Amino acid sequence: MNVKKEKVNELLFWSYANLAMAHSGVVKGQQKYSGINFMIRSRLYKGLINGTMNVRSMFDDEKMKLNNANRCCYCGRKVNLSIDHLIPRKLGGVDNSDNLVYACKTCNSSKGKKDLMEWMFSKGKFPSLMILRRYLKLVITYCEDKGIMAARLDEIDSKELPFRLEYIPVNFPQPGQLVMVVTD
Repeated sequence: MNVKKEKVNELLFWSYANLAMAHSGVVKGQQKYSGINFMIRSRLYKGLINGTMNVRSMFDDEKMKLNNANRCCYCGRKVNLSIDHLIPRKLGGVDNSDNLVYACKTCNSSKGKKDLMEWMFSKGKFPSLMILRRYLKLVITYCEDKGIMAARLDEIDSKELPFRLEYIPVNFPQPGQLVMVVTD
């Protein structure tokens, strides 16, 4: 499916639909995507664009966060844990539980005030699906609240946002290269 990503909603919904495709592949233990995975992506993307489907709530993400409260969401370490803002406060991220995750002090310090995806890209890594899902939901909610979902990407100055649209993943690794949550 060749999708032009000219608007903010197209970019974010494409990434979220790819996330669903990746999630289905990982859950099924697949090494490579199959037709059913691509169908999941296609249907979800179309449903999100035309408004017949919605991004899921943070409820499942909160359960996952509580179940993994004893490890860093980035590297899986279980020592020297602190709280990190997925979207840094210095960039305009909010100070609420949806934006808070557990991180070891090493990862928290390394990430600093960088956007999650910018930081992951600089490390040559792809985030776990659960942390990416949470992040994308935060970005989508922010863009909906600010009324910029229908804005053209070339009209948005990403430096004025608390995240970097240019780092939103549009292509995902094969499911055999992905993890749901990071473990040590």
